[in-house]
Amino acid sequence: MIVVPVKEGENIEKALKKFKRKFEKTGVVKELRARQQFDKPSVINRLKREHAVYVQHMRDAEE
Repeated sequence: MIVVPVKEGENIEKALKKFKRKFEKTGVVKELRARQQFDKPSVINRLKREHAVYVQHMRDAEE
């Protein structure tokens, strides 16, 4: 359960924003979307490799 302490006089919009941030960090929605369809392990591995290559390319370009 996510608990967001709200200080007295704090704007409800700010508290809601904190809640949304905490909820997104838990990864519940991301996991739910991933479980909606089955991906073969080979496809998952290929996507991970492609992402690693992309990240490495971005780091090389940064330097």
